[in-house]
Amino acid sequence: MSQMTYNEIFSRLVKASYNGTLEQEIKEIEAGGNETTKEYIYYAMGNGDQEKVVFQINGCEGTCPEEDHNCEAACLFDAIIRDMEGKVVIQDRNCTHCGQCIDTCSYNSLIDKKEFIPLIDLLKKKEVAVYAIVAPAIVGQFGDQVTMGQLRAAFKHLGFYGMVEVALFADILSLKEALEFDHAVHTEEDFVLTSCCCPIWVGMVKRVYHKLTPHILPSVSPMVACGRGIKRLHPEAKVVFVGPCIAKKAEAKEKDIRDAVDAVLTFEEVKQIFEATGINPADMEDIPSGHSSAGGRIYARTGGVTKAISDTLDQLRPDKPIRIKAVQADGIQECKELLRSINSGDIKANFYEGMGCAGGCVGGPKALLKSELGTIHVNAYGLSAEAHTPLNNPYILELLNRLDIKDVNSLLEGESAAIFQRDFTAG
Repeated sequence: MSQMTYNEIFSRLVKASYNGTLEQEIKEIEAGGNETTKEYIYYAMGNGDQEKVVFQINGCEGTCPEEDHNCEAACLFDAIIRDMEGKVVIQDRNCTHCGQCIDTCSYNSLIDKKEFIPLIDLLKKKEVAVYAIVAPAIVGQFGDQVTMGQLRAAFKHLGFYGMVEVALFADILSLKEALEFDHAVHTEEDFVLTSCCCPIWVGMVKRVYHKLTPHILPSVSPMVACGRGIKRLHPEAKVVFVGPCIAKKAEAKEKDIRDAVDAVLTFEEVKQIFEATGINPADMEDIPSGHSSAGGRIYARTGGVTKAISDTLDQLRPDKPIRIKAVQADGIQECKELLRSINSGDIKANFYEGMGCAGGCVGGPKALLKSELGTIHVNAYGLSAEAHTPLNNPYILELLNRLDIKDVNSLLEGESAAIFQRDFTAG
């Protein structure tokens, strides 16, 4: 019998959890496996250090051929090194648990912990409202014709209380970052870096290019904004983010924002969960959905954040003499080169956007579509929005009111708006 993969074991455990046969399934899998099988089960069940995402298994001691030392090259922060004996060591002080090393390991010795199975009892019992919040990149990932309303129905069939599009809170951050730009940029020498979306981009600034930290706009990511917004309105709720990115699992554990999101699932994991539970989103009823503007929806692709904020600023501050002049970095290498250039004083713009994945979030490592096709779906969904910017979106104005934020300009001040604020200079 061939060794089961990590994903195969995860799928079997999900199915057994919903069927109430988990203990029996674990015994059967262990009986036909080896020590690696036990490690797979351990991390698929959500065990391990709760502060970490990436783990070494399978006797990973760096015994792979030198030409296969891909994990070291993939690490953005020099967290993976070799000790005196040549063994692989992950330095916790440097590791952001972004997951970039996982797919490059030729020997499946690096894995990310799954966070779904510990939630299943909550989903089945329905004693606590558990919300799925979905990244803007989800459009088209589960079928060309699958609507957001059908995805909402699919998550409800899993036991989620509801599904919220993170694009709705990307709208709020477009407003906030437009106001922040207006507040920070007054001369041709001033510039800012967006903090929206990408934890890899932000992590590179905080860990490598510290001098630029004061230029990061002080906003949380749309994921955090959405999680905190839901919990402001429903304090007992649990929130699960669904996206294409392992790095979001690490972002959700950062000390100053860990209150927002309780678990993170990737698109790949959700596909496995749907298959294990016999759910086909294409067969689901189409529940009414889609309250975000075009700007919030296009956050998923490179340049989308810039366009959303620029369009919002044009409408919000039409008389501002300095408009947004933007440069985007697409992929890890471009992010590195752009930040190195800015750090050395080569300033060619006043608004910088970085996406760690080529194409933006649609190019995330756990996306189900190629980034080009994902971009087409995202752009089409943006064009279908009734509102072009959040200022034209009545749902945003109502949401702000429910969050006790009296008007758009109040996003930069007051206790209510603090849920969208982040201090990157605090360490």
